[in-house]
Amino acid sequence: MNSRPSILLASGSPRRRELLKQLAVDFEVASANIDESLLEGEIPRDYVLRLSREKALAGFNQSGGRLPVLGSDTIVLLDGEILGKPETRKQAESMLKRLSGRSHEVYSGVALVLDSQTVFDTLNITSVTFGEMPAAWIRKYCQGDEPMDKAGAYAVQGGTGQYISRIDGSYSGVMGLPLFETAELLRRGGLLV
Repeated sequence: MNSRPSILLASGSPRRRELLKQLAVDFEVASANIDESLLEGEIPRDYVLRLSREKALAGFNQSGGRLPVLGSDTIVLLDGEILGKPETRKQAESMLKRLSGRSHEVYSGVALVLDSQTVFDTLNITSVTFGEMPAAWIRKYCQGDEPMDKAGAYAVQGGTGQYISRIDGSYSGVMGLPLFETAELLRRGGLLV
């Protein structure tokens, strides 16, 4: 890898940094704070793609446009309802009880801003199935910090992984950055061979 970054990752997520390193691109990180409110009538697909684009554009503007910017967002969808990041431990517990023994979808959007006129984006949808999670385990898990900054209150690579019985789609997408789609965007932008 070169010592000079070729892109900016508009995310403070350590999971996204870890995943992007697997693509062997040089990057630097700058968190992009945007309003993540759902717009009236907005469907999950449009919502996650919009947030990905807005994060990438915010990063592009904050950096003065000196590098192409990658933005990403991930949501958990259960019965048509978006389960975002829990605000309280009680909310995290409630989310995991709802996910227990059921399948849900994880939407991961990725956007690449090359310049003020060129934005590419893509979406990965993965189905995740949980086995039954004991209520006592959920309570104990939610006393820690792991569920608090994750969509749906869980990390696929964390403690809840032991209860995931099936993943149909992208493991890295569930972690927060679908590698296949991200690599395709970077190739499209001429940033990856």
